[in-house]
Formats: sequence, structure tokens, C-alpha cells
Amino acid sequence: MLLDFEQPIADLEKRLAEMKRDFANNGQDPDIQEGIQLIEKSLLNLKKTTYENLTRWQRVQLSRHADRPYTLDYIEAICDDFIELHGDRNVADDKAMIGGFGTIGGKSMLIIGHQKGRNTKQRQLRNFGMANPEGYRKALRLMKVAEKFNRPIVALIDTPGAFPGIEAEERGQAEAIARNIRDMFMLKVPVVCIIIGEGASGGALGIAIGDRVLMLENTWYSVISPESCSSILWRSWEYKEQAAEALKLTAKDMQQNNLIDGIIPEPLGGAHTNPHETYETIKQTILNTLKELEKLTPEERISQRIDKFTSMGVYNE
Repeated sequence: MLLDFEQPIADLEKRLAEMKRDFANNGQDPDIQEGIQLIEKSLLNLKKTTYENLTRWQRVQLSRHADRPYTLDYIEAICDDFIELHGDRNVADDKAMIGGFGTIGGKSMLIIGHQKGRNTKQRQLRNFGMANPEGYRKALRLMKVAEKFNRPIVALIDTPGAFPGIEAEERGQAEAIARNIRDMFMLKVPVVCIIIGEGASGGALGIAIGDRVLMLENTWYSVISPESCSSILWRSWEYKEQAAEALKLTAKDMQQNNLIDGIIPEPLGGAHTNPHETYETIKQTILNTLKELEKLTPEERISQRIDKFTSMGVYNE
């Protein structure tokens, strides 16, 4: 999948590949070798310039890249073992919300997160990463189990929003999310929340109340998606780029407004360009953050958690 702003990079990579073939077929001509070195240098500079100066809408596009790692990819890569648990003990098992216990770096913890699909069948099964009320109730049930057995919680957020269907509203979508937000404030165990892709509205917030809320570099976090904002304000999706700029939804924007606790760097070009590096970065971030949080008492963590969120949006005239 090639995004529009990546076309110049792709063209230069194609030229580089052609020159490398010429180099191999022409007895390793020194002039061709020099040209290869120049193109490699130009390609690196172009990548740095492109990805360091992305617009907000372009970062939204990167966060949705089809090859970007999803929750189960991270779990498979960084967990020594993982046992998925199912069901909210009330209605059903929501496939859009993954949850279970695993071991990372020798440390047992609960891992929950939204899961999208990579093909049509998977997307239907996972409901495009949009959880129903039973998904949020399952997540809260598992968090209570983790608290009971004194296991830290890691939440991986990647959703275009909670499922907005009539049946979800009939089963109490708003109440389920509100209950999660309320109860996550009072969890006695460390809670680390990481936005790995899209972080839209209450669908994200329903599992994003933590001691540390972190964002990968090319992700977004907002009360509404740029397309939905555009359709409300301009009655058209054509203004999604302007909406993204107005929403200030990137990781850098969130950190400047003190809405998150840190930004996790991605490989040049996005997490999908070097997933193994991304996995290792996420793993070390989780372990280092939990090590820091475990120095605090449960009461201190709860107090700091409440203070952090209640101070958001406060200003002086």
C-alpha cells in the first residue's frame, strides 16, 4: 500500500533498484557504484524530510496503513506466552476487543486491546476494530481479575470508535464505556495505555484511563475522526484535511496540550516499515514504565491518575 506523499520515495527506490541491477550486470562499474551511493544518500534525506514534516492528515493516513501492526501482532511478538480469555459473562464475546494474560520480559500481566482485520473476512469478524458494549464489559471484567491477582494492565488502543449501531445502543454502549472510565480510575494495579493506531472518541477512552498514556509517533487521538468532523461542519468529507489540522490530533499535539505522558518513536517511514524494531521499542517501553510505576503505592497511583485526568482542560482567564 503506497500513500500519495510516498510516491517520490517509491520512484527513487525504483531507480536505486535499477542501478543496483545495472551494477551487478556490468562488472561492478565504479561509476555506477558512485551513482548508487548518491541515490542512497538522496533517498535517506528525502525520507527524513518527508516523514519529519508530515501534515496531520498524513499522519492519520499512516496510522491506518494496511500493513501497520495490530494488537495481536504485538502480543505474538513480545509475549513469551499468551492465554486469551473470552466473554463478558452476560451477552457474548466481542471479537473486536482482545484480552488475556501473558508474560513480557518474565513479568506476568493483563493485555487488552482493539483488534482490526487485514482482509474482508477478518474485518467482518473483528467489526473493523469497533467494540460493542460486551467488548468493554469483557475488558473491565478482565481488569478486575488482574487487580485481584495483582497483575499490571497494558491496554493497546486502535479503534475508529465504539460501534455506533442501534443494537449497541440498546445494550448500553454509553453506560459500558462510562463504567470503564469510572472504574479504571480506581484500579490498584499499574495501568499503561498505548495508542498504536487510531484513538477515536469514547471507543478509545473506554480502555485508555491509565497511570501512563503513551502514543506511537504516527498515531492520532481525538474526540472525532477528521472525516466525521468534516461531515458535521462542512456537510462533506472533502474537508477532512482541514478538519485534521483544526482537531490537532497528533501525538505531538497531544503532548503539547498535556493530554498524554509521552511519545514512542517509530522507525523512519512508520511502524510497518520495520515491525520488529517497533515491537522491541514497545516491549522496552512497557517494562520500563511498569518498573517506574511499581515504585509507587496503589494509593499514590490512584491519586496521581485522578489528578492527571481532572486537570485536563482546566484554564485560567
